[in-house]
Order: sequence, then structure tokens, then C-alpha cells
Amino acid sequence: MRAIQVKEYVKGPEDLTVTTVPDPTPSPDTYLIAIHATATNFFDLLQIRGKYQHQPPLPWISGAEFSGVVISTPSSKTLPKFKKGDRVFGSSQGSYATQVCAREESLMPVPPGWGVLEAAGLMVTAPTSYAALVTRANIQRGDYVLVHAAAGGVGLAAVQIAKASGATVIATAGSRRKLEVVTGFGADHAIDYNKEGWAEEVKKLTPKGKGVDIVFDPVGMVNTSLKCTAWGGRIVIIGFTSGNIEKVAMNKVLLKNISLVGLHWGTYAKEQPETVEVVWEGLFRLMKEGKFKGTVYTDREFRGLEQVGEALGMLGRRETWGKVVVSVPQGTGSKL
Repeated sequence: MRAIQVKEYVKGPEDLTVTTVPDPTPSPDTYLIAIHATATNFFDLLQIRGKYQHQPPLPWISGAEFSGVVISTPSSKTLPKFKKGDRVFGSSQGSYATQVCAREESLMPVPPGWGVLEAAGLMVTAPTSYAALVTRANIQRGDYVLVHAAAGGVGLAAVQIAKASGATVIATAGSRRKLEVVTGFGADHAIDYNKEGWAEEVKKLTPKGKGVDIVFDPVGMVNTSLKCTAWGGRIVIIGFTSGNIEKVAMNKVLLKNISLVGLHWGTYAKEQPETVEVVWEGLFRLMKEGKFKGTVYTDREFRGLEQVGEALGMLGRRETWGKVVVSVPQGTGSKL
């Protein structure tokens, strides 16, 4: 098969190359999937440089998120969840390739009416945003929700989930194009967080200037967000894409009775697996009702593994929005 194999750590995505490697051999408990689309993630950029907390032993194939078609089912399962030919999306190390092995719990069916491009970017962002807002922040109809970096993959998912929950959404983004995108995905208000005084602008958009009920923060903007969070509000910490892990002014948290809650979606499968099923049930319901759509970056097309490096480079330079997905032609096999 063809794949982007990392034999030694690289300086950047422009150094990635596509090579021919042996087809993967599935273990008795894994499926073999023909990849038709693969999604990029910020952690891929860290991993190829050897700077991520989870580093596979060299050599390894990069990428972790995909969609495609089942080639074979686990030999250890008499009643597998998926059958040969089923369209699936999921997460497994080695998605920058034409084939990948994946465990059943790491796969989901492609929703009816969805294409493989849209589905490829679902596995990481959609449940992260749903669990953050519904499970951790207990979002309610009528809430005012501030979504930071709203034009990103988790951000656009959060905008849609908040709107489907009956909330008023105030979205922040860093460029005119990204502000247009978040509005197109349903945000009621869009604010450039590069502008001085954006927190005051947020407060003015809430009833009597009380501030927002929920802050969705994948960036690392807790301290500034405290200024526009309502008494009794909730701030959900998703990540630190700014690269800055904050020291928070806890006196403000105390005085305003604010709850700070974290969300690490990846640990739910081990610590609370029953919640994983509940979250996906909620997401599939929203998709069926037409309240949640794919967030694939569409300003340009990326086709073929040769363009993964360019896609990752644009992602790293924050020149994109939503989920950056690369289509992976399969030649003569595995038709959709």
C-alpha cells in the first residue's frame, strides 16, 4: 500500500513523503479498512516532530482519523458490528495511507446522506464538542454561549450543538473569512478576538450585560473570558491551541461563583465508556434531524496522500477553517 511513513522525525510537514510499504495485517480483533479520506489534526504536527505525548516507535505511519470501506472483519468475532463493504469512519494510528487496521470501538457507521469527506473529520471533533457542552457544561435552552476559535473543527461543531440546544451563540474568530464561516454555521454574533475590548463587546450582547453562561475554550483564554462570564457561569477548558497554559486568577472565579471544568474526550473510553455511547447517540440524532452538518474546509481541495504535507502546513499556519480533509483515491479497489 501507499503511506506516509515516518522513519525519523522531521522539521515540518513539508518533509513528509509518500512511500510504498507492505499492506497492514489485521490482528484477530481488528478490521481492515480501505481509506477514502483522511483528516488532519494539530497533534499530527507535533507527532511528526517527536514532540507529542504519545509517540509510536519508529518507523510508523502518520495520521489518526479517516473514513472508508471495510475490507475484512475481525476473525475473532462471530457477529461483528460491521460487515465487508460497510462505510465507516474512525480513529486509528496510520490513517495517512490507503489502508488501516482499527478496533471495533474506534469505528462508527457513516451517517445516511453523508459522504466520506464529511465523515472523515467526525471522530475527534464532534464528540469533544458535544461532551463539553452537554455532558460537562449542562447546556440549557436560553443559555448564552461564547465559543472561542469558533471557525476550527471543534469550534464549528460547538456552534451547531449549542444552537441545536436552544442557546444564543457568540463566536470568536481571527479573520474576516473565519467570521463569515462561523456566521454561516449558525452563530448569532461573530467577534474578532484580535480586537481590543472584545470581552466588553461580548457582555453588551447578553441580557443586561450580565455576561455569558458558558465559555467553550479550546485556545487558552480563560483569564480574559472571566471578564465576560456571568455570575454562576461555566467555563469548559478543551485545550491550549495558543500554546499557553494559563495561570488563572482564582479570586475572580470565587467572587463570581464560576465553575471551571475540563474535558479530555479521549479518556472517556477507559474511565466512563457508557458516556461514549450516549454522546454518539446524541450526535447521530442531531445529524438525522439536520441540525449538525460536516465542517470540512472547502476553500480548496486536497486530493491524494501527496497533498497531506501541504494540508498540514496550512493547518499549522492557521490558514484554514473547520476540518482539513484529504481524499485518498483507491485505484480499482473498494468502490463506494
